[in-house]
Formats: sequence, C-alpha cells, structure tokens
Amino acid sequence: MALELRVPPVGESITEVQLGEWLKPEGQPIRKDEPVVLIESEKATVELPAPADGFISKVLKKRGETARVGEVIATFETGTPATVPDSASPATPAAPAPASATSTAVATVMPAARRVLAEAGVDPSRVTGTGPGGRVTKDDAQRAAGANSRETTPPAAPVPPAPPTAPAAPTPPAPPTSTPAGTTPPSVAGREDEVIPMSPLRRTVARRLVEAQGTMAMLTTFNEVDMSGVMALRKQQQEAFTARHGVKLGFMSFFVKAAIEALKQFPQLNAEIRDTNIVYHHYYDIGVAIGGGKGLVVPVLRHAERLSFAEIEKAIGDFGARAKEGRIKPEELSGGTFTITNGGVFGSMLSTPIINPPQSGILGMHSIQDRAVVIDGQIVVRPIMYVALTYDHRIVDGREAVTFLKRIKELVESPARILLEA
Repeated sequence: MALELRVPPVGESITEVQLGEWLKPEGQPIRKDEPVVLIESEKATVELPAPADGFISKVLKKRGETARVGEVIATFETGTPATVPDSASPATPAAPAPASATSTAVATVMPAARRVLAEAGVDPSRVTGTGPGGRVTKDDAQRAAGANSRETTPPAAPVPPAPPTAPAAPTPPAPPTSTPAGTTPPSVAGREDEVIPMSPLRRTVARRLVEAQGTMAMLTTFNEVDMSGVMALRKQQQEAFTARHGVKLGFMSFFVKAAIEALKQFPQLNAEIRDTNIVYHHYYDIGVAIGGGKGLVVPVLRHAERLSFAEIEKAIGDFGARAKEGRIKPEELSGGTFTITNGGVFGSMLSTPIINPPQSGILGMHSIQDRAVVIDGQIVVRPIMYVALTYDHRIVDGREAVTFLKRIKELVESPARILLEA
C-alpha cells in the first residue's frame, strides 16, 4: 500500500522547514517508528518516523530543500521491496549491492558530523558511530578527523634532474591581464571559499538577536558572587545527593532557585510588553541556554517554582544530552518568562547577555576564579563569579534591576536560605 510522508507540524507559527539528512535511502527496509529523515525548523531538528513497516519508494524533496508543513516529501510503500509487484516484469528478489553497507553508514552520519568529516577529508563509511542506532555524532567525527591528521603520507620518489638544454631566447613579458568587471577572479590555492546555506535555526537566532537589539532598551548591570558557601555545601552533600537522586548537584539549580525567589520580589523581570500593555506572568518558566550541535538553544523548565533541586538538575542534564543530538522538541523551546545562560562553562569571565524576546531579563553566569577580596578588614582568597543581568529598561528601572541582582547574590552566598532536598 502506498503512503505519503508529509512534513508534520513542528511548532507554533512555523510554516516552512528545511529537509535535513535522509537517514534511510530509497528501497531500504524500514521498521515502523524508525526515523527516516531529519527535519530542521527555526527552533529545533526533529525526526520523522516511518508510519509502518516498509520502504521509501521515491524521495521528492532532497536534503537542503525547503518544504511547507503538510507538504509531501516522499512516497512510502508498506511491505518489503521484494513483495511489491512490478508492472513490467515479475518481482524477483534483488541481490544486495556491494555498496549498500557504505550507503547505510553514510546515511547515519549526523549533519554536524558530516561537515567535520568533509573538512578533514575523511570517508564517513570508515567512521564507527557511538550515537543512538549507531549514528556518527560530531564527537565521533572529531576523533576520526584527529586520527586522520596524524597519518603521514610517504614521500614521493625523487625525480631525476632533466638534462641541460640550451638557453632559450628571452621572450618579452606578457602584458598584464585584467579581470572584467562583474566576474569572479580564479581561485588561488589556500584561499578557497566555501558557501553553506544558513540553517533555519541559525537564521532564526540571527533574526531574533537583531530584533532584540532594535526593539528593546537593553541595559546590563553587574555584580560578583562569593561561591564558597555553595561549593562547601555541594562538597558536603554531593555524595548523599547523588546516591539519593542519581544525578550530581550542580551550580545551575542554585541560580534557578535564587532567580525564582528574586522574580517573586521583582515581577517586572518576569513580565513582557505586549502592544501597549505589560503582561505579568504569575508562573516561572525558566529558559536555560544550552550549546547544542546546531547552535545555542534555550529549552524551558516549565513551572520551575514547583521543581526540586534534583528535578532541575535531571531536566538540564536531559536537555543537554538531547541538544547535542538535535533531539530537542519544538514545544520545549517555546515560551519562557526569564532566561539564565552560563558562559562560564566555556571560560567566559564577563559578558553582556542579550535578552530573548519578548522576555524582559536574562541572567548571565560566568567562570569561577579565585580572587583576593576584603572581608572584615582582611584580604582573603575566595572563589568569585561575576554575574550580569541584562534588562529591558522600558519596564524595568535601574533600581529594581540592581536590587534584583543583589538579591540573587545574597541567596547564592547563603544557600541555607534556599530549601535543599539533599
């Protein structure tokens, strides 16, 4: 029976997507619910599963092409290729082609990994995947690229010198040639360019960043936090916390909890401007910025005020793992009333984060470094983190923003004020 593979809804207000990698080539047997193609939207990359046991009979949209939601991108036949009758000749089982194993291996290479392998000149069929279903991840590709770069090419055999010849009569130099206007000069070795279309996710990130800069009155205030209290508490409770909850206690859960308490005191930072109105949210959906395989994504902790420390850590860990594989669901990226980003994991000492519209604030965490500080008249060394709050000055005054950040500082420096389920 013939079926149609159509682009599914991938998020509110999204009408067009870009076709990613076809994980299954035409004619290859596929099990029901097995992913057959990656669909890249402006919010996330999703997998389209097979509707039944069968195979793809014809691909209508190739990788890199765009398609609208609901558009047919391939035809699908139930059963196996050998059981489908041929109108011209009786069906006979086809012998497997020798290159089938290679095509399958290539089909399991994730897009980010494919780019790394292409740049390193590594054949994707030679790379063993460690991802779900044997897929080649970006980490696999980077390891293979590193191993390939260490391989040395044997030197070429020396070429004997040519016999001497009589000197030729000098010829006048050729007149210099000029490149006609409007034409592209020939490429020079070592100066090649590569043109790659921006993914829908990257285009959306670029558009929203420019939108935030052009539509908001953004201002950033800074403070520093002594992390010694949190670090001591984590050291004291880490073993018991991990044994009880199966996840390590990190720093992000402290800042999520502290931000929620501060947002309750300063609701302007948990609000948004909608036309000529200010909408105050009486719930706390905290977005957590995570660097994924295709760029920065901000999955949302729904009703974070109801979550325990362990639930926050588990959710963030799950988001991080699925972001690397491009498996974040579109609905997990929508909404959010406030955002927290941690540039410290990449070594950032200080930055000014950009607000995620239509929110009115974003908290930036940074790296922890030992610094000399004065406490009770004595110079001592403490682990210090700089924190930054970027806010929309249209609805948040400077006094409120500074006091909000100071409140987060107080809570994190005295973690006993926050209920810890260890």
